[in-house]
Formats: sequence, structure tokens, C-alpha cells
Amino acid sequence: MKLYSTNNHDLSVDFQTAVFNSMPLDKGLYMPSHIPKLDSAFLDQIDQYSLRDIAFHVASSLLQEAIPASDLRKLIDDAIDFDAPAVKLDEQTYVLELFHGPSLAFKDFGARFMSRVMGYFLKDGEKMLDVLVATSGDTGGAVALGFLGVPNTRVTILYPEGKVSDIQELQLCTNGENIHAISVQGTFDDCQRLVKEAFADEALNNHLRLTSANSINIARLIPQTFYYFYTYAQLKRQGKTNLICSVPSGNFGNIAAGLLATKMGLPMSRFIAATNVNDTVPRFLQTGVYDARPSVQTYANAMDVGAPSNWVRIMDMFDQDVEAIRKLVTSYRFTDEETLKGMDALYEQYSYIACPHTAIAWLAIQEHRKQYISSEQEDAAVFLSTAHACKFPDVFSKEQRANIQVPAQVDGLRQKEKQVTAMAPKFESLKEILISY
Repeated sequence: MKLYSTNNHDLSVDFQTAVFNSMPLDKGLYMPSHIPKLDSAFLDQIDQYSLRDIAFHVASSLLQEAIPASDLRKLIDDAIDFDAPAVKLDEQTYVLELFHGPSLAFKDFGARFMSRVMGYFLKDGEKMLDVLVATSGDTGGAVALGFLGVPNTRVTILYPEGKVSDIQELQLCTNGENIHAISVQGTFDDCQRLVKEAFADEALNNHLRLTSANSINIARLIPQTFYYFYTYAQLKRQGKTNLICSVPSGNFGNIAAGLLATKMGLPMSRFIAATNVNDTVPRFLQTGVYDARPSVQTYANAMDVGAPSNWVRIMDMFDQDVEAIRKLVTSYRFTDEETLKGMDALYEQYSYIACPHTAIAWLAIQEHRKQYISSEQEDAAVFLSTAHACKFPDVFSKEQRANIQVPAQVDGLRQKEKQVTAMAPKFESLKEILISY
């Protein structure tokens, strides 16, 4: 597998290099030089395959022997050891539950796959691998559990102080061992900026072997394609093949993976990018002007991103053609007040308890149906549930909160002591911490 930078299509690196370097020095993002089309026989029979079978087939096609087939199969079977069921709410509406992994968020797909890929490529006696990651909520917990105890690795997680939920913070700060948490006195955009500055700092990179676990890393993006194909397989079993998919979108890695899947042949009719008031992309699709603004804190904190990194990948996939993107992607934004109403409506109509991110994705389907009901008739719409409701107890009504089934691992987190370093959003402060390890 060869990859190039979105800022330089003449650049060519192999998969292992892209995984460990995370971001090219020109500050672009890595993309596959060739996006393979899956064979029609596989897509025609996809409803007969399991999630792991689909993951192996998709990964094999993309990686093109970067990892031998037998090793790749073992890696996937170890990483993807949980389900992603498409739960039926009514004849035309399904919710894809992506929170059944160990950190209770969809980020487990990317983090577990990536940690195992890195572990596979790491050789005994090599320099310590420093994994640097910014999180607005769920990425950090998934990365922490994915890398916890992995030999010869050290993970540093930056998160915005006071802007993640209590459970999310516990998932970041109670691991110990090779996991370090830094509370940044700023926003997620500050955290993301600091990570990018670290990768661009020559002196720091000479001192440490840095890599990223954010969705800027191609090894995070690839496994997220798996569940889009699996969604199609599950709905195909029920005779539904004309699908639209609504994706809660913050840094736009999730929907970028879905669009990559369509380039590989996934027959998805339309994607909906559902955002909170951090609406850089909805405004861009409406006006054609990309105007990134500082992020605003909302109940859907994992989507509090003002300058989504992965948008450059989407533009690259569509050759910078905004009209081509508009033909496949619609985007809507919702306020906190609308989000709470959406959560209540889901509970009243379906007795379904959804986190704020999930509710926003459902609201986007309702809005899309209002606008396109006469021109677009889908067999079904699927909205992604990206995190377990127990991570956001404070935003639910008393009745809903009482009915949330809290997984056992959450109670275990509350018994652990937090270990965290506070820091101003200054690169020199981060650099000092990293060098002091």
C-alpha cells in the first residue's frame, strides 16, 4: 500500500511509514494512492458475512499485502471483538450502535486496530514510541484502553479542562502504567493545535519518536470503514438496500471513512453530516466559503470542533469539487436546546435513550426527510450512535437517567484515583512535559 500527502500527491510512503509518522512534514494528511473497488460478488453476498469477515476483506483490499493475510486476520479478530448492531426503531429508521467496545464509544474500532497495527510493526529494541493524542471526549478513552500495557509505547492524551464528561475524564486519567493525561486550560482546538505543533517541531522529533492516535492517522480511518459495510450487510438481510446514513460529525473522521467506503463500492445513497453549533462544514456546503471558527462548548462535546482536520481528506477524495460532495453529502446543525428535544423525542417515540451526539444524528434525518421527502425515497435511514448514554448522565431527564443501564466497567472507574497534569495551552509547556519523561 502506498500513500501520499493531501498537500503533495507526488509524495509516496508505505503503510508502516504513514502509521508511525501520522502526519507528513508538509502538514497534509495521508491518503491511499489507490482506492480499490471491492469485487461485485463480495458486495452482492455481503449479507452472508460477519463483521470480522467484512473487516478482513475490506482491510485486505486497502492494505494490499502491507500485512500478510494470516497476520492481518489475527489482528482483526483480536481488535474487533465486539458487535455493532443496527437496531430497528421503525420500518424506515435504524440506529447503528457503535458503543459496545471497551471504552463505550465508536472510537474503539479505530484505536484498537491502530494499536495492534503499531504493535505488529514495532520491533524489539526499537526506540520508545510516543503516542500523542488530542481528545474532545471519546478518542482519549479508546486510545488509552487500546494501548494500555502495550510494550515499548507511551501515550500522552491532551483534553480540554472542564469540557469532557466525568466518565470520559475517568477513562482518560485512571489508567496509569504507560498512559499519561494532560488537562489543557483551553478548547479541543487548542489541544489539536498543540499536537500538530509537536509533529512539526524538529527538535522534539529528534528527541522522541512521535506518532499520533488521532483520526489524522490513517490507521484510525481504515477500520472505521468496516462498520459502514457491516451496516449495509445487516440492512440488506432485511431487503433494504437504498440507504441514507446520518453521522454525528466533529473532526469529520467518521464520515470521511464512510465516504472512503463509497469510493470502494459501498452503495450508500446519501450521507448526512450532523453537527452541533460548531457548524464550519454545514456553512461551507451552503456558501462554498470555508470559515473555521473557534469551537463552542455544547452537550455533544465530542463534536466541539471548530476546524475539523479530516475535511481536507474529504475534499481530496472528491478532487476539491464541492458540487460533487453536495451530490452525496448533506449537512445540518442543531443547538443544545434542539438536541435535548431530540433526546426526549427518541425516548417518547421509541423508548430509546440516546446520547447527545446520537440525538443530533437522528434530528438530521428528520430534517432531511422534511426537505427531500418528495425527491428522495429511501428504504431506510441509519443514524450512528457513537457513545453510550451513561457517559452523559447530567443531560438526561430524571426518568431517562434512571433507565440508563450502566456497564460494570464504569463503576470500576469510580474506584480509581485520577492521575493528571494541568497545563496552559502553550506549546513550550507541552514540549517541556514530553521531554521530561
